[in-house]
Amino acid sequence: MTFREFSPTQPVILGFDPGKDKCGLAVMGLDRQIHYHEVVPAKEAIATIGTLQQNFPISLLVMGNQTTAKRWKQQLSEELTEALNIILVDERYTTLEARDRYWQMYPPKGLTKLLPQGMRQPPRPIDDIVAILLIERYLNRLTSEE
Repeated sequence: MTFREFSPTQPVILGFDPGKDKCGLAVMGLDRQIHYHEVVPAKEAIATIGTLQQNFPISLLVMGNQTTAKRWKQQLSEELTEALNIILVDERYTTLEARDRYWQMYPPKGLTKLLPQGMRQPPRPIDDIVAILLIERYLNRLTSEE
């Protein structure tokens, strides 16, 4: 687990894309600066969140609201040593969006560049990018309600 060399002075938000086999995690500041993102095996997710809590001033956890959300929300409240406020966010279409975002973050090289974007498959799981999008959806909701 690698963290950027920094010490955020403002609270950060933890994005969590829960899954059966793997989970996406991301830490983002209110300034939309991404401080951490990673895909972890589902069985390591809660321990990883605990480690992130020790390394970042996490103010809340934003999580997708689909299939496994209820079970994960309950498990998080039972197993985390430091309780977190958990907010559920609509996660429809985030996988498609995450695929596009992947190519923005990691522009294609070589022959992959020649493929139309819709046909490109990211070479790794993108659950962490979904977690980033969930935080952005939450922040967008906050700013649009003003």
